[in-house]
Amino acid sequence: MKFIVSSSYLLKQLQVLGGIINNNNTLPILDNFLFNLDSNLLTVSASDLETTISSKLEVESSEKGSICVPARLLLDTLKTFSEQPLTFTVEENNTIEISSSHGKYALAYASGEEFPSEIELQDPNTTTILGDVLATAISKTIFAAGNDDLRPVMSGVFFQFSTDSLTFVATDAHKLVKYTREDISASEATEFIMPKKPLNLLKSILAGSEEEVTIEYNESNAKFSFDNTEMICRLIDGKYPNYEAVIPKENPNKLSIDRNQFLNSVRRISIFSNKTTHQIRLKIAGAELNISAEDIDYSNKAEERLTCDYQGDDMQIGFNSRFLTEMLNNLSSDEVSLEMSLPNRAGILTPVDGLDEGEVVTMLVMPVMLNS
Repeated sequence: MKFIVSSSYLLKQLQVLGGIINNNNTLPILDNFLFNLDSNLLTVSASDLETTISSKLEVESSEKGSICVPARLLLDTLKTFSEQPLTFTVEENNTIEISSSHGKYALAYASGEEFPSEIELQDPNTTTILGDVLATAISKTIFAAGNDDLRPVMSGVFFQFSTDSLTFVATDAHKLVKYTREDISASEATEFIMPKKPLNLLKSILAGSEEEVTIEYNESNAKFSFDNTEMICRLIDGKYPNYEAVIPKENPNKLSIDRNQFLNSVRRISIFSNKTTHQIRLKIAGAELNISAEDIDYSNKAEERLTCDYQGDDMQIGFNSRFLTEMLNNLSSDEVSLEMSLPNRAGILTPVDGLDEGEVVTMLVMPVMLNS
């Protein structure tokens, strides 16, 4: 088996695939890339058993074969080459030799048959979405997903497709983000929970992409196909909590404020907050928002006054500054709206402007009890 390929083209593809490989695999074969050659088409795959991602590359060859090549060693080698054609030749002594314009490098390889075989999706449903739209939906929600191993359903992003919209939800029980596209729909209603790792990979690959992504899914797996790449992953098993039930419907107290000004103020004040609770206090009266924090143990305190647009009763409410900062950071609007009902009910944060047609973002942050 022998093929010729451009060094930078190969490296670019392998760096994407390498993102799925764990640092400490239980199965040593997962430390490898699977190279599957069929004349001038080379399919390279990487897997962590939960997720398998593969890319098709065009190479110069007329041969067939399948081998596993050590991923880390190959990536480290490719990073050192300037752009040039590389010749890969499988030798008799169980090594694959790479020839460059400067020299030769031999790596031990394993048989391609040892690599876990790809899952075939039985009777999948299908929907198509633009790459950049999917990347945006992921980045707008994934930061709110939980890390609790005891509640695996909350450690992923909930995909809820219907015949009139696509909704993506993530929550860790302290904060919740719901991102909806009303301008895109699926052929039939369905829902599934995607794990974080493959989503982070998709987010980095698809950001800014004008490619169509085909999503196929059944009860247990989902497959994303775009360009020359395919990713198939196991879904998180379980029922997602009823998130609609926790979004308060009646929120008579509404605050509108410049996002950057609010974010910078929360960041500054939070430096003076208690290091375990990260609690900040919002006191709203008339057109004035007073943000304060105090760390009694160290006698640190800070407060700032901002002007805002407010309709509602005077109120005081406490939030965890880290959650508020994360949410404000994740919005790109100039102005945000914070709707509240009572100091012990969740606040709803939404962007006032800067959204595309058909885009709806709702963020929910749970309050913290204030020490009077």
